[in-house]
Amino acid sequence: MDESGFTTPNGLKETVVCIVGLGLMGGSLALALKERTAGLLAVDKDLSTCWNATEKGVVSQAGDDLALVNKANVVILATPMRVLLRLLDEVAAYLKPGALLLDLGSVKQPIIDKMNRLPESIRAVGGHPMCGKEVSGFAHADAELFRNAPFVLCRSERTTPETLVLVEELVKAVDSRAIEMDAAHHDRIVAAISALPYALSAALALAAGEQAAEDPLTWTLASSGFRDTSRLAGSGPMVMADILLTNAPAVLASISQANETLAALAGLIEQGDPVALHAFLSRAQGYRHEWEEATQIL
Repeated sequence: MDESGFTTPNGLKETVVCIVGLGLMGGSLALALKERTAGLLAVDKDLSTCWNATEKGVVSQAGDDLALVNKANVVILATPMRVLLRLLDEVAAYLKPGALLLDLGSVKQPIIDKMNRLPESIRAVGGHPMCGKEVSGFAHADAELFRNAPFVLCRSERTTPETLVLVEELVKAVDSRAIEMDAAHHDRIVAAISALPYALSAALALAAGEQAAEDPLTWTLASSGFRDTSRLAGSGPMVMADILLTNAPAVLASISQANETLAALAGLIEQGDPVALHAFLSRAQGYRHEWEEATQIL
């Protein structure tokens, strides 16, 4: 037990958890944590979502008043990025002394910066489960969403060893794998493997859509290749805009690198050199296989 009153390693079973935001991520976390805590509460601005969550027995109490977090030992912020950043300024006024604050935001450095300025009586850890869907909302929540997924944890100046143990227990409870890393390091990596794929998918959908406006047969002929590569473009624009804007430097660096790669590919096609083009594409195929092998090992 630390000075905040947290107990480990069985702390989660004795802890009341409040999830702020019952969208896809928060709702899925609520389903995954159901019956694994001493109590599960939720805050969401949509009262119909609150009603659904309590009616289905996912949480014992839910409402749109942020003051509800005062009943919890652990508070998890699971809202879009810019809302999350605003809540970090507001939620401290309602947290009980020694409460643990965890977030699920996709960009970590701006969150950790704000956590470092929280009152010293609050414990805070940055989190990012590396999973999701292109759909949103509590209706799409899935208790299995976090299974086998990496769950990044970033320490703040308000993180203690005891509270980190409790967060790791929570991660394990939803069948994820905790990976601790620096916030800036996380943001650089995620820009390349999450934000950039979305940006490329959105660009593809826009290019195809503009062609379809001129030639409707474009949609008639589009099949599995277009479906798979444009899937991420179906993600919520507001959520994705927040992610792109709050991690702008790293995202722009990844887009610049992708532009250079596309320009190199265009140059090879223009040269008409099959040997060089084959080597370029083989290298891409090799990286894809490398990723597949790495995920199988994990």
